[in-house]
This record gives sequence, C-alpha cells and structure tokens, in this order.
Amino acid sequence: MNMFFIEFRDPLFSIIVFFALVFMITFFSYWYNRFRTKEDYRHLDKFLRQFRSPPTQKELEILISGGEISQKSWLLLAQSYFKNGDYEKSIEIYNEILKLKEHLNYKETLFLLGRTYFKAGFLQRAKQIFLQILKNNPRTPQALEYLLLTYEYMREYDMALEVLDSLGELDKDITAQKIYLKTLSILNNQKIDTDEKSRLLLDIYNKDHQLTYMIFEYIFRIDPKLAWENLDTSKSEELTDILWHVKKEDLNFDVIEKNGYLRELYTARGDVDLANKSLVFEFDILINLKGKADATLSFEYICQKCKQIYPFAFHRCSHCHSIDSSQIDMSLCKDYYRNFDEENNSFQ
Repeated sequence: MNMFFIEFRDPLFSIIVFFALVFMITFFSYWYNRFRTKEDYRHLDKFLRQFRSPPTQKELEILISGGEISQKSWLLLAQSYFKNGDYEKSIEIYNEILKLKEHLNYKETLFLLGRTYFKAGFLQRAKQIFLQILKNNPRTPQALEYLLLTYEYMREYDMALEVLDSLGELDKDITAQKIYLKTLSILNNQKIDTDEKSRLLLDIYNKDHQLTYMIFEYIFRIDPKLAWENLDTSKSEELTDILWHVKKEDLNFDVIEKNGYLRELYTARGDVDLANKSLVFEFDILINLKGKADATLSFEYICQKCKQIYPFAFHRCSHCHSIDSSQIDMSLCKDYYRNFDEENNSFQ
C-alpha cells in the first residue's frame, strides 16, 4: 500500500507542491489587487467628478445661504475662479454673498464684483457698481481707478477726465494719465480731420515729450512726411517696429543719413548701404546677409512694469494698466512674404 504513496515522500514532489502553492497565492493576489485598484480608481473618479463640474447657481444659493462654509472661503473660491478666467462663476458667488443678510466686508465684496464685471467685459454693470461704491464712500481710490478705466474703455473720455480730477484730489499723480486721455480723445474724435489731429498730437508731444510711440504711430500712418519732419531721432529705438514697416517711397533719406541707428536699421532692411556692421545683433546679422536669405524682423512687446508679453503693440497694459510702458523686443524670423511679393511682381 505504501508503494502508492511513495511520491508523497519524495522531496522533489514537496518542492513542486510548494511552488504550485506560491504560484496560486501570487496569481490570486495579483488579480485581487487589480480588482481593488480598479474599484479605488472608480470611487476616486466619482469623487473628483463632483469638483470638475462647478455647482449651479441654485446649488450655490443653497450652499452659501446655508452658512456651512465661511464667507472668507467663498471669497477665496471666487478669487480662484477669477484668476482662472471663469468670470461667470466668480460673479455668481459674489452676487450670492451680497444677498446674505449678515455679510462681512460688503464694500470690498462689491468692489470685487465690479472688478470681475470689468474683466469680463460687462462695462455698464461695472460702472454702476463703482458708482454705487463711490456714492457711499467717495474717497475710495481703487473704485475711482477702475471707474476711470471703465469710462476709458467705453470711450467716455470727458467722464474719465472728471474721475481723474477726483483722483488728483487724493494726491495721486495724474499727469501721465491726463495726457493719455487727451490724446485718446483726439484720436477717437470723428469730428476732427486727420490734418488737425496730427497738429494737435504734435502740440501735445512738443509740450510734454510723452507718448512718443502712440503719437508717431498715428502720424507715420497718416502723413509720413510730417512724421519725419518732427521725429526726434534720439527716440528711434522706441519706434523700431514703426520705422521698420515704413514704405520705401515714404523714407526720408536725409534724416536717415544723420542718425547711426537709422542707418543700421535701413541697411539691415536693404533700402540703403550706409553701415557695415551694428551693435544690435539682429541688425548685424541682416547687414551681413545682404538680402541673401529670406530673413526679417518680428516684434514682441513687453510691459516694463509687470513684464507681461504681448504679440501686438499697446499703449496701456491690460494687465497692470500702466501707461506708455511698452518695450519692443525684436527677433529674427523667416520672411514669408518675400517670395510671394517677387512672384506677384513677375506676373505684372
């Protein structure tokens, strides 16, 4: 009888059984852990899904009026939505907070609501809120500054100048802003012809020596001859992109020959041959290429105050609202229009 069970006493059989048990335990443990992990992910995804879709206005009303979460926490949440550009949800939270019978920092919350309306582009609503704040608290600089910006964006420059006078009474420096608003008023006045606008703008420039870019951007576009006659060549670097895009037939070569920066700029562009090299890297490369490559300049604009970068020129930074703070940053790029222009000329 024992002969039938001899294999059970064989050491090799015991090893086989041991490894079989290990394999079975490992196999079932692996699949059990996979199942648990899948279930955990499913529950986690279900939990996070609650936060992916923001609460509706009705849910917000119930949550905020319930008082389970502090007003400070709701304000922080609204500010988070504001920074992420979700102005609609931020506005809903501020409005629900203001409906509460007992609310903290009513004026501050109202200002935040007005600022959010302004950033979202609801200028009329923003104006109403800032006026409401100033009706009860006339000496509120932040509300005055945003009301000024609101009037500016709405092109109500006379009202903006009135607000500016109020800021001046609070010992704020309003010189640059007053010049800027007067310049905007002239540029957007449809009752003044282009010649009169140019004359008025040059009067402002010669008197205050500010807003060089803003003024000469307009005059070079309308009357290049007049722009060259009144250009202060020491400000040429501030106008690099404007000067780069002036048409060849509108160039004043007498002015160009008298200024080193202009000689390098237009030699780099290929209009003249008045410079062999330049300390400006981009100019130096283009001068040495001598038109043998399809290269030109591209421009970006950096706010000197907040360092925000824009792909287009600006006169007031939309981020920090500083005036005349644009700094030109140029770089080399491929000239995609060169071959296109040459092909068009070949058909003429």
